[in-house]
Amino acid sequence: MKMLMAANWKMFKTRGEAADCARGIESRLAWLPADREAVLFAPFTALAACAEALGPGARLRLGGQNCYPASEGAFTGEISPGMLLDCACSQVLVGHSERRALLGESDAFIGKKCAFALNSGLDTTLCIGETLKERDGGMLRPVLERQLAEGLSGVQDDIAAERLSIAYEPVWAIGTGRVAGPVEILEAHALIRAFLRKRFTSGGGAMRILYGGSVKAGNAEEIINLDNVDGVLVGGASLQAETFARIALAGVSD
Repeated sequence: MKMLMAANWKMFKTRGEAADCARGIESRLAWLPADREAVLFAPFTALAACAEALGPGARLRLGGQNCYPASEGAFTGEISPGMLLDCACSQVLVGHSERRALLGESDAFIGKKCAFALNSGLDTTLCIGETLKERDGGMLRPVLERQLAEGLSGVQDDIAAERLSIAYEPVWAIGTGRVAGPVEILEAHALIRAFLRKRFTSGGGAMRILYGGSVKAGNAEEIINLDNVDGVLVGGASLQAETFARIALAGVSD
């Protein structure tokens, strides 16, 4: 399974800025090894501009930051999987901690998104993670297992391993400059791997588990070398082409 190096631009960049940065990343990924792939989760308004800037055959794939679990309808302000596919997206994020915390998305609703996106043809990354209060209260296992159980409740048992990824993002380490240490990452990723093996008996051992939480060029190599870490989900450090490319090529760019 290829390691997945993902950029999440969140609510940053106009169309022109996005196109320029996407081209910059693509030009720097000429030496991306065969065992890695890179994906850009750009704002909805910038997806078409990024697709045009990258052109066919680009190494950098495109993804949406969210989607609604319906093909169409009276859902003002929402985006369907079909709309993302029409913008040349092949992937989507669901359940990002900011949508959980700021927009009140429930585990059950996120589960509907995850299953619908996969069934619609989008490779899907389900984001999960605990708050500092939950971790300090000894709730890491029950929180992660609840988010996984509900988030994956509608996913077919025989889903191809390469189509579903889990992004572990400790809420307390996102945009704070604080990074979970190796022991904390290993503990969480081992819990996730055990759950996936039990939930998907034929493919759970091969599904990718990404780490997200203040990933930078300076710590990316250490993180991706840990057991059960199959890539990273990068926020702020992905907004500059050179910086994200260094992360995507961590350990192989020298």
